[in-house]
Amino acid sequence: MTPLPVLTLYTRLGCHLCEQAQANLTRLEFRVQVLDVDLRPEWQQRYGHDVPVLTLDDRVLARGVLSPGRLSMIKVQLLRAAEHSRPSGG
Repeated sequence: MTPLPVLTLYTRLGCHLCEQAQANLTRLEFRVQVLDVDLRPEWQQRYGHDVPVLTLDDRVLARGVLSPGRLSMIKVQLLRAAEHSRPSGG
């Protein structure tokens, strides 16, 4: 199976939606690094109060409520994209 890319989850301390997002990402076996948006001014400026924000590189995949259903759809899209970018051959 093609491994998922490592995603970034921007969060904020005390954010219940961020905590739910982290739990759902873990449950669905995503590979994710969690960053506190308040640690860097550029992250604060970019994401403000929109946390949680899930990104792949600089591309925002989702923000706000990251339900299991929504994350499952993102996972399928990422796996399909990885399959298409993988060289074929045997």
